[in-house]
Amino acid sequence: MTRLRINLCTEVVRELDFRGQCAFARAAGYDGLEVAPFTLAADPTALPDRRIGELRRIADGEGIAIAGLHWLLAEPAGLSITSPDAAVSRATREAGRRLVDLCAGLGGSYLVHGSPGQRRIEPGHEKESREQALAYFAATAEAASAAGLRYVIEPLARVDTGLVNTVDEALDLIARIGSPALATMIDCYAASANDEDVPALLDRWLPTGAIFHLHFNDDDRRGPGQGGIDFAAVLKVLKSHDYAGATAVEPFVYVPDGQACAARAIGYLRGLEAAIRAGA
Repeated sequence: MTRLRINLCTEVVRELDFRGQCAFARAAGYDGLEVAPFTLAADPTALPDRRIGELRRIADGEGIAIAGLHWLLAEPAGLSITSPDAAVSRATREAGRRLVDLCAGLGGSYLVHGSPGQRRIEPGHEKESREQALAYFAATAEAASAAGLRYVIEPLARVDTGLVNTVDEALDLIARIGSPALATMIDCYAASANDEDVPALLDRWLPTGAIFHLHFNDDDRRGPGQGGIDFAAVLKVLKSHDYAGATAVEPFVYVPDGQACAARAIGYLRGLEAAIRAGA
């Protein structure tokens, strides 16, 4: 079995400063960090080049990679890819382009677009909301392509947003834009919340090459192994298809706390990997 590259989503340990996050992730056994930009600054789209370079040097010095970004557009407040307000749409597209620049400056290779709070369909403006989202993804795809990055559209739970809930829907949107910089992924919690069987979903889509990324979290929003998803089956499917893409641990509920949850998650996943390699 190819050893998975497993990154840690930084909001899980947001109580630590950035150097502390890097040191913790390396010591716990993670391969890299998937950075939530709002943990870096009140307005991460306005970070100066000097500070971005400093953050990259901190990660390098602590021996941890910055794999990419996720949980985009949470800050500054008021952004939305679906807003019918032209000024909001312009500001959001500019923020997206700046986050692409931030990812490149930090040495990351991808951005994961989940962010349900900034992609809700506006009641009474359903058609316009979807058209605005299409325009946003087209603009960020152009920026990502120019920077040599991938922009990953994450299907989310229907309880969180009505815009892109399945891999099929993500691929349809990507086909309409037609940019090779766009990709999609599977979030274990979101798929489960949409009544999809996660191992079966992976088994369906991995052979197509459509899945660029995977978020590990359980059906109760806790860390992998703290709920009902069969992660042994998940990892066996990944092994059967020789998956070598990016993965990240992204719980939303931290039990007993962020650091303990993150440490338990990487130990649990590495233990499953070892058992599968041993033929258990």
